[in-house]
Amino acid sequence: MIASEEEARTYVASLCDAAAIQRLEALAEELKRENQLQNLVAKPTLDMVWQRHIADSAQLLEFCGDAQGPWLDLGSGAGFPGLVIAAMRPEMEVVLVESRKRRVDWLTRATELMGLAKCRIEGRRLESVERFDTGVISARAFAPLERLLTLSARFSTSTTCWVLPKGRSASQEVTGLPKNRRSMFHVEQSRTDPEAGIVVGSGQWSAHR
Repeated sequence: MIASEEEARTYVASLCDAAAIQRLEALAEELKRENQLQNLVAKPTLDMVWQRHIADSAQLLEFCGDAQGPWLDLGSGAGFPGLVIAAMRPEMEVVLVESRKRRVDWLTRATELMGLAKCRIEGRRLESVERFDTGVISARAFAPLERLLTLSARFSTSTTCWVLPKGRSASQEVTGLPKNRRSMFHVEQSRTDPEAGIVVGSGQWSAHR
């Protein structure tokens, strides 16, 4: 379990190169400045930004195996996990969906700051985003699991990897899925929070039972 900022930095560094770490350092500093203007993350978490936000996002890469992009991140907000993934995998197409204008402006500035040419921001509701095939779908605090799956089903394929941080409710939300499709998903322990789980799955979700 990652229990400090030093451990979080070491862990993230094991998953990417030095250039990615520089991008993430720039992101962390810019986040602190922007958080004075709009409440992107809870203020107390800024003192543990690598543990609570960066490593928490980076760990999703471990559950995707060799999955290729595009990586679709729903309700990106402050940029977690989407911006972190884009910073660590700049060669991958990453699409951030966020409907709130001030958050969209922030995501745009952060993407430009880190020079992420393959990171695209969709500043609209997910329902208005044109469909495309995804390699990975992620979401942090976007919607209850079944609604999240229903809203994003049209982007999934038989090979889509789902990585959905769900905190304490992870197992309960998987249990609440229709019995005939529940087996698509399982829960992995978060590396950054002993009480949090990540819903991980593979395959195409149908919006119709």
